[in-house]
Amino acid sequence: MNQYLKEFFHRGLMFGGFGPIIVGIVFAILGAALEDVHLDGWQILLAVVSTYLLAFVQAGASVFNQIEHWSIAKSLLCHFVTIYLAYSICYVVNYWIPFEPMVLVIFTAIFVVVYFIIWFAVYFAVRATEKKLNKSLKKLV
Repeated sequence: MNQYLKEFFHRGLMFGGFGPIIVGIVFAILGAALEDVHLDGWQILLAVVSTYLLAFVQAGASVFNQIEHWSIAKSLLCHFVTIYLAYSICYVVNYWIPFEPMVLVIFTAIFVVVYFIIWFAVYFAVRATEKKLNKSLKKLV
């Protein structure tokens, strides 16, 4: 098995459990904040399983950024497509957003904007750290 595929599954297994924990917290907050919240067993099971898979894919997809022989554009595209599909499928399957074209367009627009804000924030933070470390190394030499 490819080393990156193994790493994908390893990361997914390590962090997948956070999805159900988060959905449990969200359900607890909704139950405390709203008087008329009723979920049946199937809704809870679907939410737990799908958020586990969502967190699994989210964590595993970070391996795309570690593949050194890929360009930034290729790793970014693979990461984006993977997590976009995971989120959109999870949200539609759980009826957290309706399966309507306009809603999906709005969801996609928000997802793209938030994704790139986070990506640029991480990118510039890593570059600043890299410059700082290089500066420190030059002082040592």
